[in-house]
Amino acid sequence: MKIGIVGTGTMGRVHAAAYRRMGAEFVGAYDRNPEKLAAFVGAYTVDPFKSFEELLMRVDVVDVTAPTYAHEELAVRAFEAGKDVILEKPLALTPDSGRRILEAARESGRRLFVAMVVRFFPQYRKAAELVHAGKLGRVGVVRLKRVLFPPGPGWYRDPEKSGGMPVDLMIHDLDYARWLLGDPVRVFARKSPPVEGEVLEHVQALLSFPDGRMALVEGGWAYPAGYFRTALDIAGDRGLVEWSSDQPPPMATLFPAGEPAPEVGLPMAGLEEDPYELELRHALEALERGKPFDVAPEDALAALELALAVRESAASGRPVEVAS
Repeated sequence: MKIGIVGTGTMGRVHAAAYRRMGAEFVGAYDRNPEKLAAFVGAYTVDPFKSFEELLMRVDVVDVTAPTYAHEELAVRAFEAGKDVILEKPLALTPDSGRRILEAARESGRRLFVAMVVRFFPQYRKAAELVHAGKLGRVGVVRLKRVLFPPGPGWYRDPEKSGGMPVDLMIHDLDYARWLLGDPVRVFARKSPPVEGEVLEHVQALLSFPDGRMALVEGGWAYPAGYFRTALDIAGDRGLVEWSSDQPPPMATLFPAGEPAPEVGLPMAGLEEDPYELELRHALEALERGKPFDVAPEDALAALELALAVRESAASGRPVEVAS
């Protein structure tokens, strides 16, 4: 399958590097900015397409890494041209826009993979496997953290174009919480006071589930330049799994009382695996073999709706009911 990338910013380069490492047939790219496009195709030795239409004529799979506000237009046009689509998260800026993308995929008979990469980080994937296999017993509380420095000048700083921090950043952990516990019924979020002229934002959200379980999700664009911290903590009635980007091992596990500890400490997931490569390799193999994606398009839509509920609650200071 011949792959073309549209959008040559940060995520376009991340995807291009992953395709090169895995030996995929990455043939070219398009960007509305000719200077960015020239630098990109020079770095990855691929063809520069003069228009999106030319890209559509030359490839089988369209990888959309353009800004979020362009997702609907580009994805729908790709489906209308009969192409499969890999779409960088978030799916869209609004649920209606997201539903139009999903409908275009259904009408075309082509497939949509939304790149929710945290599901492919080895630490997060291993923790999810433990939960789904029942190794931790009944999980009651999930705590997730993702905080970093604010984005630089550009479209990320405009909520009308990026969705703001909850939609662009927290959506990763909101999707992960759904993957572990299913759909919440209610969210309550608080955010830091605004700082005039700055994009600084820190949000803490409580997700309530119908059976009484809860997830505490923290996200922020408020750390000093260069800092990026993530963490997970999943507590069940038979065990606990936790990991933090500040600790040297990839994951630490507290085993239930009465069960023997392992003879020697071993990492439970290897950090040498690149999650972006794992994610894209999975997407291409699923397309080639007709297998289901680990992230269904409906998952991406539900994560978007949850992120928007968090944003609404943080702005209003009131709980928001989440439609099932």
